This record gives sequence, C-alpha cells and structure tokens, in this order.
Amino acid sequence: MATEAVRRATNMSLRELVDRYLSLAGQFGQPVALSSFAMTVPETENLFSAFDEDYHISRFFHFSSFGGAQFSINGVTATHLSLDAEINSIL
Repeated sequence: MATEAVRRATNMSLRELVDRYLSLAGQFGQPVALSSFAMTVPETENLFSAFDEDYHISRFFHFSSFGGAQFSINGVTATHLSLDAEINSIL
C-alpha cells in the first residue's frame, strides 16, 4: 500500500505518527502502549494495520504484548509499539 493510500485510510500521515510516538516515548526504541495514542479501538487498529501492511514502513515497526489494552493489528494481538530511528530515512 502506498504511503498516500495509508494516509487517506487513516487520516494521519507517517510523519504525524512518528511525531506522536516520539512525544510519548521520548526516544526511538521505547515501547509505547497503543492506548496512549488516544484513539478509539477501531481507529487504532485501522491506523496501525494500514501502516503494517506497507513493507517499507512496517520494517521499522515492532509490536509487542506486555499487558494492558489489546488491539488486533492485522489479526495479531498487540499492546505496545516501538519504532526504529531508521524510520527517518523514509520520512
């Protein structure tokens, strides 16, 4: 899925997502609860599933389950996200 198609599907650009992640995590590589993004469950699942479907984006995303609110990201349960700093190479 092209980045522009992801943006239309989610109404948030990758740059906006990375900025929000950094404001929550403080630095790259830190796990952030998906619930911290303060969206509804469907919005959270749609946003992260859309980005996860694009290989050029998803290789920098790392979903995990540490406990807390659970979300289905392309059929896989996740509670947290960490991003690699190298995501800046595609922004």
